[in-house]
Amino acid sequence: MTTPACAVRTRRALLAGLAALAAGALGARSAALATRPIGASEERLPVIGLGSWITFNVGNDPVARAACVDVMRAFFDGGGRMIDSSPMYGSSQSVIGEGLARLGRGGDVFAADKVWTGSGARGPAQIEASRRLWNIARFDLLQVHNLLSWEEHLPTLFAMKAAGRLRYVGVTTSEGRRHRELEAILARQPLDFVQVTYNLVDREVESRILPLARERGIAVIANRPFRGGELLQALARHPLPAWAAEIGCSGWPQVALKFIVSHPALTCAIPATTQVAHVRENLGAALGPLPDEALRRRIAAHVGAL
Repeated sequence: MTTPACAVRTRRALLAGLAALAAGALGARSAALATRPIGASEERLPVIGLGSWITFNVGNDPVARAACVDVMRAFFDGGGRMIDSSPMYGSSQSVIGEGLARLGRGGDVFAADKVWTGSGARGPAQIEASRRLWNIARFDLLQVHNLLSWEEHLPTLFAMKAAGRLRYVGVTTSEGRRHRELEAILARQPLDFVQVTYNLVDREVESRILPLARERGIAVIANRPFRGGELLQALARHPLPAWAAEIGCSGWPQVALKFIVSHPALTCAIPATTQVAHVRENLGAALGPLPDEALRRRIAAHVGAL
């Protein structure tokens, strides 16, 4: 039986209306993401970014690469901006470049990468190779990865920034290494960003690194927010406390992330994942209230006692 033309038009109008409502809801959700300023600048970033260590190192597997593109799509659709990578992360840079091209989001990303070579002379060539893999005009942020030959690389990065080929300069450490040296660098170098390991368990940076970064107007990125998944595996054995609802948390991942980004020195945390559902859950940590200092102490004490 033929469907009347008026019924077809009504159904099309209904579908169009539902699509518009969905788009509006998505836009409202994206606009609601909590943001923080980049140091003393007026530019702001959503407090949840996207890491690529291990998760995007999938080689040439077309299924795995497509899954990474889906993760990136969900990240951008949810209002995310910063994606972080490194030449150390295998195929991650090329996977990101493929995703940006397929999604047409090269102009939306805040592209953060690193220089990771023991030779200062080889730094520029590595940076250019990374840029080509990302398939972007320039990086927003370049960081000296784990302080490797930082004395040689920082002059290169500062020169790129002065020439307009780079927007921000930073350094990184991970897993609590070289904090004393990092502190000295932060005190003396005109850095825009520092990236450190910070989570519910690894909190050494709270004593000196985070206060110094805040005093110097240096933006802070938190890596390993879930300790590579180890922290969430441990927390999953325990029920979610009732107070989690006070800050709109539906699970331990959001509690862990909200604890991190509620620190006044933090700019952005960069959890990595292979699953779209996890991307959406992580971005949920940038929605609703963040814990105040009293609740931060309560969260830390609760987790410490588990």
